[in-house]
Amino acid sequence: MILAFLAAATLPSIPASVVTSDWPLQPRPEVLRGFELPAKPWLPGHRGVDLAGNPGQPVLAATPGTITYAGPLAGRGVITIGTGPRRTTYEPVVPSVTVGTTVATGTVIGRLSAAGSHCLPRTCLHWGFLQGKQYLNPLTLVPNRPIRLLPLTGQQTQPPAAPSPPPAAHAAPPRSNPSDPNQRTAKLLIAATAALTLTAGLVIRRQ
Repeated sequence: MILAFLAAATLPSIPASVVTSDWPLQPRPEVLRGFELPAKPWLPGHRGVDLAGNPGQPVLAATPGTITYAGPLAGRGVITIGTGPRRTTYEPVVPSVTVGTTVATGTVIGRLSAAGSHCLPRTCLHWGFLQGKQYLNPLTLVPNRPIRLLPLTGQQTQPPAAPSPPPAAHAAPPRSNPSDPNQRTAKLLIAATAALTLTAGLVIRRQ
């Protein structure tokens, strides 16, 4: 079975500059959908993770940095926190911070909104992580991140079937042993009987 690791298990570790990070929802949320990086940039995928939450729940800065965006985008509230070339994104959120504000890990940056959620009927926070233009798995930022093994087919795996036993070989008939004295005696008796029968037949004919 081809097994697939959730991308958190395969991405490189994050440098110490962003180690001071934590979950953007507390207590630790359920991951409704994991990170799915497409094979090509233009292909569909899931460039972040969806964390289960409740409408109005505080959204926290997962990493320290500066607010580089806080406002509506494509019909939902979005917040971006920049730390050098790295950015974390949060949506849908009603922002409580403004662009240029410096935040520490755990700072409340807004409230989770049900409007614009793509997890309906549930409410979720879509949390993203980028370095430059490269999308990374945000679960690599948090301690005790979940790692799941999933088959690429999406079907449950079955244990491999035990190999069938080889077909039983047919027993060969026992071979006669020419050196067996019993067999030699039997052959001599048969030959003698045949000779006597032949001789008797000749005598009868002559008479």
